[in-house]
Amino acid sequence: MNLKNKSGFEAVIVAGGRIPFQRSMSSYKHLSAFDLARMSLEGLITKSGLQPEHVELVIMGTVIQDVNTSNIAREAALAAGIPDDVPAFTTTMACISSNVAITTAVEKIRSGQNKVIIAGGVETMSDIPIRFRKKFRQKMLEARKYRSFSDFLKFFKGLRPSDLLPEIPSISEYSTGETMGASCDKMAAKYGVTREEQDQYALRSHQLAAEATKNGLLKNELFPAAAPPEFEPITSDNTFHTDTSMDKLSKLKPAFEKKYGTVTAGNSSALTDGASVALIMESDKAKELGFKAKARFRAYTYVARQPDVELLIGPAIAVPNVLDQMGLSLQDIDVFEFHEAFAGQILTVLKALDSDQFAKQRLNKSSKVGEIPMDKFNLWGGSLSLGHPFGATGTRLITTAANRLHKEDGQFALVAACAAGGQGHAIILERTDN
Repeated sequence: MNLKNKSGFEAVIVAGGRIPFQRSMSSYKHLSAFDLARMSLEGLITKSGLQPEHVELVIMGTVIQDVNTSNIAREAALAAGIPDDVPAFTTTMACISSNVAITTAVEKIRSGQNKVIIAGGVETMSDIPIRFRKKFRQKMLEARKYRSFSDFLKFFKGLRPSDLLPEIPSISEYSTGETMGASCDKMAAKYGVTREEQDQYALRSHQLAAEATKNGLLKNELFPAAAPPEFEPITSDNTFHTDTSMDKLSKLKPAFEKKYGTVTAGNSSALTDGASVALIMESDKAKELGFKAKARFRAYTYVARQPDVELLIGPAIAVPNVLDQMGLSLQDIDVFEFHEAFAGQILTVLKALDSDQFAKQRLNKSSKVGEIPMDKFNLWGGSLSLGHPFGATGTRLITTAANRLHKEDGQFALVAACAAGGQGHAIILERTDN
């Protein structure tokens, strides 16, 4: 959708950030997704100077929901001090859930329904819901009707010992039964992405994240956090490796396709806990409240395809879509921020965009979209190094893209991401200086 302003209302991002991303079962292991979302909202309000009473809506994306906080946006907003008459809702679209939260906020503003919205996302892999198997769950529900001792005696009738075992949520595609990593292995093989290329790209991501952290480039988008039992301030990501090397990466065994696979733990994004939020406003309202806009939202798209061998190819289809909406080419883009689910995934997307064959067969174009210059691509690290809390990555990408536009004196930024279910997303931001 091209966000050329026809209604008179323009949506802009004025602030954004996240609590530091942490590897699962590390710093945030005693916290819930609710805690992480609350801290991110509090961090945004404190750092931006926003008055909570100015917020009109809160939208957050998440993937693995806790039944106790199924509308986590509402619960976190209340806990963060946002007035109780401010509505909030939660959305999900796999790894692009917070992208959906942001573009929904944009549409709300463009339609004139709202002027000030907080949008973001959250995920914890340290506290995923684990349930009993279906047969035992049904028995538990039936037990609510029991009244006598004899009723309870029949509880275990028909149950096998295996029915009592816990059921851990699967990370495989429901429609295919295949894990994302296994699909990436097949996709990388199909497009000729070698193990060495994947390890080299992973090394680049970790080195750039370490360099950006050392040079303070990420400081403005990080909100300090604290977690029990120590409650020591957490001020930086613990997801990237400063001491990794090609030698170390090359020694890792394939993680999914054990015999011929090239996807390893070293060239994949790690399970991560984190939350991110952005302050989206109508441009005139931002000026009225004394906020300076960082970027305006221009064109965006969501795409989908069969979730099979090319499960993660979505960005290669979404990117030309938004470029065409804007009448732009890759040469017009100054900042690229793409989600890195796996090194094999991102390299496949880059190869597809630079392929005449892919353009003709898949995009109905006469020639390729083009080659993305790596000196503009994910320069502050990516999901491989900074981590990937499923519901929070999209807001991280958009926040970093807006910040990089100003740091690197650019005009247009292109954000893209793949998602489970064979889906993908791309959005273009344009720098503002008012």
